[in-house]
Amino acid sequence: MQLSQLETLLNVWQKNLCQEVELAGLITRNETAHKWKVTYCSIVLREALIWRFVDLMSQAAYLLRQKHILGSRLLIRSAIETLGILIYLNQKTEAVIEGEVSFWQFVEVTNRLMFGSKNQFTESESINILSVLNKCEERYSGIINIYNSLSESAHPNFDGVCMVYSKVDKINYKTEFKNRWVELFDTSQLALIENCLKTMDEEYNQHWPKAYEKLEKWLVQNNEILELEKNNN
Repeated sequence: MQLSQLETLLNVWQKNLCQEVELAGLITRNETAHKWKVTYCSIVLREALIWRFVDLMSQAAYLLRQKHILGSRLLIRSAIETLGILIYLNQKTEAVIEGEVSFWQFVEVTNRLMFGSKNQFTESESINILSVLNKCEERYSGIINIYNSLSESAHPNFDGVCMVYSKVDKINYKTEFKNRWVELFDTSQLALIENCLKTMDEEYNQHWPKAYEKLEKWLVQNNEILELEKNNN
């Protein structure tokens, strides 16, 4: 896919972003399922994540067009973190339905994904992003390697400093300084953005709706048990 095609696709996504979520509409859809606040949190989190994802990807594509490769890579790294949260949410939703985690564990995880912070701005502590991505690796093999590669660009390690801003002339025993981001990474950026978009499309439009509908049915089926557990706690 060409960069212009990706930009067009992102523009379409931007125009079709969800504008609001009404709790009343969810209750009308299924009163029993949506009396549990976790369903509302899940859908709000899903929409907020794609708003952030499209924003990041649009800016990454813009910087790529301007040949600002470093900035583009930093934004793609953030986009992968954002995508990772949605993958993780979907995995935890599926785990509840399969009985692999309790409903109350799922509530706690969802609250932390939605309200978690590192600066104590909220009461919940955010989940470590590496823990999230390690879980995502189970579904998308290689996502950790991609993220680690982008992290090397973000940090002042060898890849992010000496490799991209200097070149050794072994014959004349000297080091030349130059900006090598385009030389080293220009051709790989487009594929990174495209893969991120494909994965987000799969998680947002396929995995989340299926898991959400199953969660609604599961909540109806287990409503009485959950009420008892809630009252006992």
